[in-house]
Amino acid sequence: MLEQEEKLWNRNYIKVWVANFMIFFSFMLLMPLLPIYLKERFGANNDIIGTVLSGYVIMALLSRMFSGYIVDSFPRKKVLLISYFLFFLFFTGYIVAGTLLLFALVRTLHGAPFGSVTVANSTVAIDVLPSSRRAEGIGYYGLSNNIATAISPSIALWIYHLTNNFNLIFLAAVGTSFIGFLVSSTVKIPPKELKKEKSPISLDRFFLSSAWKVSVSFLCLAFSYGVLSTYVAIYGQEKLDIKEGTGFFFMLLAIGLIVSRLLGSRSLREGRVAHNAGLGCLVSLFGYLLFAALHNEIGYYGAAFIIGLGNGHMFPAYQTMFLNLAEHSQRGTANSSHLVSWDIGVGLGILAGGFISRHLGYHEAFWAAWLVNLIGVACFFFIVKKFYLKHKLR
Repeated sequence: MLEQEEKLWNRNYIKVWVANFMIFFSFMLLMPLLPIYLKERFGANNDIIGTVLSGYVIMALLSRMFSGYIVDSFPRKKVLLISYFLFFLFFTGYIVAGTLLLFALVRTLHGAPFGSVTVANSTVAIDVLPSSRRAEGIGYYGLSNNIATAISPSIALWIYHLTNNFNLIFLAAVGTSFIGFLVSSTVKIPPKELKKEKSPISLDRFFLSSAWKVSVSFLCLAFSYGVLSTYVAIYGQEKLDIKEGTGFFFMLLAIGLIVSRLLGSRSLREGRVAHNAGLGCLVSLFGYLLFAALHNEIGYYGAAFIIGLGNGHMFPAYQTMFLNLAEHSQRGTANSSHLVSWDIGVGLGILAGGFISRHLGYHEAFWAAWLVNLIGVACFFFIVKKFYLKHKLR
């Protein structure tokens, strides 16, 4: 019986894993192509592209700030299913949006269910994991994001270059997100008594204040990813004449993520969370340096794999740090705080990347990404690591 309870890949964990894969598969179908779509369909320049795309991140950020409290205070499965259904429904809006303003509105509003469904699904994943293998399970849970990231952009770019029809890509996102919703509806969550907080409107119910130092460092690391992931496709086309290689870029990035998560799962199981975070930070920092310094295919593709290796170690370690600084009743808040920090960094990266690339150039934008990443890494080693080891609850 004990062996059954300690099984990592139980039926409900697999369902939550698949549901998360579908979230990010449908999300990543659009991610590398939206700058190209906005330029071709509406004639948008980089400033406009950055503004339109950052609206999604800002809305996801606002949604996640409240989602942690909602997930901790209301039945999680209901929250998950409502969020997932709205996430699926908004994909249909891209097909009917005929103006830049309407597209921007749909894209921005879509960030709200994306923010809430990612918080709800990741919290449910923690609920169905055995406590003795929780840190390891968090690492494997992230593989669903990574595999989706490896497959989805390649499929989207293949469809685009074969048909030049963006509506087919939007329809694929509609279909895959609906499958994820159906899978989520079959998940069985262990019953939990919902705690009534004495001060439900306190700041700590929306953001884990005990983890603010961790959040600042993580925000800087997310900034770099926001710049790179948003402008890598259009940069490859315009500056390196890489017209069909962006899918391979994201595949190499995801392979690096998958390899490092598999290699790092043992040290997470052993509780070496700070070690994984530090190693991932340093490896990613080198990857961003390579991308900024080498303006050729070696820098382009080599950086993808190296950044993937670093982020695969860093991301689950940071999530575990947030969880280990929180009480058990604040799992949703800890998850939302982790994702909110990422959202803020990515959103700032998208905005800054669009502004810098338009007025100074792409190379300067990628150097800015590396510099902010360096600040985040320095913050981790000089401030965050010591703070975490002193204040962690488990």
